[in-house]
Amino acid sequence: MFAVEMNNVSVYLGGRQVLKGVTLRVPYNTVFVIMGPSGSGKTTLLRVINRLIDLTEGARVEGSVKVLGFDAMSYDPYELRKLIGMVFQVPNPFPHLTIYDNVAVAARINGVAKSRREVDEVVRWALERAMLWDEVEDRLHDYPHQLSGGQRQRLCLARALAMKPRLLLLDEPTANIDPVNARKLEEAIVSLKDEVTVVMVTHFPHQAARVADYVAVLYDGRVVEQGPAQQLFLRPTTDIAQKLLRGEM
Repeated sequence: MFAVEMNNVSVYLGGRQVLKGVTLRVPYNTVFVIMGPSGSGKTTLLRVINRLIDLTEGARVEGSVKVLGFDAMSYDPYELRKLIGMVFQVPNPFPHLTIYDNVAVAARINGVAKSRREVDEVVRWALERAMLWDEVEDRLHDYPHQLSGGQRQRLCLARALAMKPRLLLLDEPTANIDPVNARKLEEAIVSLKDEVTVVMVTHFPHQAARVADYVAVLYDGRVVEQGPAQQLFLRPTTDIAQKLLRGEM
């Protein structure tokens, strides 16, 4: 049983094939990293998992996708997304909500907490898991624009965690933040796998080496190599993976 199972998945956008027969398995309670150069289809793959691909006009998906044991292509996408948190490349907290309410709204909408005490507990838990609590515990009624970019991204992680998802998707979450906040995010990601399965996209090989249990290398819409992270980093078997790990792509 896997958290995500993709079998021979192809995706067409406006007549262009973006994913080409992708097959991969994501074990539960692991950090599974998808690496590859820009334009290789990494973000599209995440959007297939949580059915955000449905929102792209003209998109067509072929193949089999199982997420958390459900047939993702036939399951109600709104119910599916209640089980899946996502953090995007660019920090996108709700600007009109306070730090507290950015996190609390996710808990309330997903039915995780109802009473004020329950919401307070989830907000603190999520901010602690995102390694942000110590920096904002006295500023919960401030607004996101008063935070640094890296703090805003960790706030987005806390918001995703407040849903109590079973699967967490991260689309290059450190691409637009400073190194200090990037490392804090990495620490948070590694610490989360006992509670949630993480699928993370990155094009930074060193970052993948620090956080990944498993790695898949995506190139031109195809998975060219995948396996345990230690094995792939020590003994990559394809020219593409070797070039990617050397930073040549």
